[in-house]
Amino acid sequence: MAFKLKGKEEKFFSILENHAALTFESAEIMERVFKGEISKEEAFPEIDKKEKAADELVNETVDRLRKTFITPMDREDIQLLIDQLDTTLDNIKEIMDKMVMYRIGKPSEGAIHLSEIVVKCVKHINKSISYMGSLKKDHVKVEGRIHQVLKLESEADNIYHEEMAKLFTECTDPIEIIKWKEILSSMEDVIDGCEDLVGTFRRVVLKYA
Repeated sequence: MAFKLKGKEEKFFSILENHAALTFESAEIMERVFKGEISKEEAFPEIDKKEKAADELVNETVDRLRKTFITPMDREDIQLLIDQLDTTLDNIKEIMDKMVMYRIGKPSEGAIHLSEIVVKCVKHINKSISYMGSLKKDHVKVEGRIHQVLKLESEADNIYHEEMAKLFTECTDPIEIIKWKEILSSMEDVIDGCEDLVGTFRRVVLKYA
C-alpha cells in the first residue's frame, strides 16, 4: 500500500517526524552531559522545553485523530507510534532530572557508552519515522534500521549488566550506589523503549508495505 497524501493526512507524518526530531535532539543533549561538554544544570531546561513541545504534538495528534475521517494509517497505529516516541523522550528527561536532583558526579566510561547507544538508537528511529509515509518504497531501509537498533539494544544490555556489577563490587558509598543504580536503570528503560518502537515499526511495515 503506497501512501499518496495531501493536506490533513500528510500532517500526521509531519507531526511524527517533528516529535522524533525533538527526541533525537534531547538524546544528543544528554550525551553531551555525560561526556562533560555541557553541565546537567544547563541541559535540563533545554530538554524540558523540548519535552513540553513534544507533549503539544501528542495533543495535536489526538485532536487530529478525532477530527480526520481518513487517516494514512489505522488510528491505533498512529497513536501507538506517537505514544512510544513520547515515552522515550519522557525517559530521557527523567534521566536528566535525576542527574540534577541527585547532583551526579562524573559518569563512568560504561555510562558514557550507554549514552552514545541511546543517541544511535534514537537516530535510527528518527530516520525510520521519516520513511513512514513511503513504506512501499522504503520498507527495506526501515528493516535495516530495525536490525541496527536490536543490535545496539543487545550491546547495551551487556554494558548495563557490567556497569551494575561494577557498581556493587567497586563502589563503597551506598548513596552513590543508589544514585547510579537509578540512572543506569533509567538509561536501560530508554533503550528498551527504543526496542519497543522498532517492534512497532516492524508490525507497521508488515501491515502497510
